[in-house]
Amino acid sequence: MGRGRQKAKHTKVARDLKYFSPNTDLSALEKELATETEGEEYIDKWADLYPEEDDATDETDEESEDNHK
Repeated sequence: MGRGRQKAKHTKVARDLKYFSPNTDLSALEKELATETEGEEYIDKWADLYPEEDDATDETDEESEDNHK
């Protein structure tokens, strides 16, 4: 296939994708996004492996102050 024919095919596909508008079930989307249950709280199972961000920055700030004195 030549470059011109290939480019035309890609252009046609890109145009089809650009103007494609599927029917969206907005009520189902609203239910999915609005659902909050108290039993499903996010638990970070890796949090205990890393120090807290505030603790880490405090330590480096103190070390840099000691080095500048």
